[in-house]
Amino acid sequence: MAKKLPKSLRGAYETSRRVDPRPITGRETPAELLEHAFGAYVGRQERTAFDLMRRSVEEDCGVFMTLSGAMTPAGLHQSCVNPLVERGLVSALTTTGANLYHDAHRVIGHAIREVNPNAGDLQLRLARIIRIYDLGFWEEALLDTDRLFSALLRGPEFQKRMTTAELHWLLGEAMDGIERGLGVERPSLLATCYRHAVPIFVGAVQDGSIFLNVVKLKRLLGAEFKLEIDINDDVYAMAALQHWCRHHGSKRLAVWILGGGVPKNYTLQGEPLLDQILNVRTTGFDIDLQFCVDPVDNGALSSCPAGEGHTWGKVSVEAVETGSVYVHTDVTAVFPWLTHALLADPKMKRRPLRLMDRLGDAVAYLDAEVRRQRPELMKTIDWDASEVKRKFRAR
Repeated sequence: MAKKLPKSLRGAYETSRRVDPRPITGRETPAELLEHAFGAYVGRQERTAFDLMRRSVEEDCGVFMTLSGAMTPAGLHQSCVNPLVERGLVSALTTTGANLYHDAHRVIGHAIREVNPNAGDLQLRLARIIRIYDLGFWEEALLDTDRLFSALLRGPEFQKRMTTAELHWLLGEAMDGIERGLGVERPSLLATCYRHAVPIFVGAVQDGSIFLNVVKLKRLLGAEFKLEIDINDDVYAMAALQHWCRHHGSKRLAVWILGGGVPKNYTLQGEPLLDQILNVRTTGFDIDLQFCVDPVDNGALSSCPAGEGHTWGKVSVEAVETGSVYVHTDVTAVFPWLTHALLADPKMKRRPLRLMDRLGDAVAYLDAEVRRQRPELMKTIDWDASEVKRKFRAR
């Protein structure tokens, strides 16, 4: 004889959502279709992601977006990310140097075209066509883009030590001027974020062609070329902006993770930096949604779910319980649809936080808190090498 279910479990089941979709007529709004026709499996994950995106806006969260993979060659920034920035829905962005570099190809007149991924890479190389899966462009696009960034990076405003957010702010300003002069119809990601003061961080800045041109300029120009990236200040700036959002204006934090990779962890690690390393009280991101094709059972951080992130202090209890979803899919397959559904609602718009304008204030605000924690923090650095050996001798 089967045992009776606990009353709490029976009650939860009996009050849970019914899977009872209506026939599709073609007249539904995007939100209505998501509400009724996405009842299970990845479809349900997608519907939950939409609900969390909407919650992020309704609760006025500071939204930190991460963007990995070859997304600008695929045009995802033009279809989705730029419109979200323009509506004030994205507060800060972490991406790869490659996404910012390849974005410039179109600005300077080079097309990115569909290619057959099975056409033969040896033949494509002979034709000087560069392939990114099913996308292709002439090799000349790379050479012209190198010339563009080399020219920009030689400017006097770049001849100093700076963070990646400051580097991309200056590049965004330069690209904005170029695009306005050329009459570019659809602005680059750099220019769009510059116009709306959205900071762009690149956690592995040396792993991209913009920085390869920095390497070239340093070797050619020597001491005359003074651009350096301060990775210490860069990591601190990310944490400072998250701390600022928590205590000024929005009060809540959401992370929208498109793909995985370095951009995901570089954004999330701001919270354990605050709490674990600097002894500054925080609770982690309140809303956590991610789109990734990686399996969750191989230890890769790209697919790390909210619960695992919570053990590191990256996301809050609330995120684990009611504010998180892992959508096991390719970003390009679902995010344009979710962006359409979100922007179809005229209420999904707000005044941009313009965090780049607040960066100096945010750093000063965190500096003040670190000074208050200094006596306790000093206890974490007072061991010398001999004491380390004594404390942790083999047992």
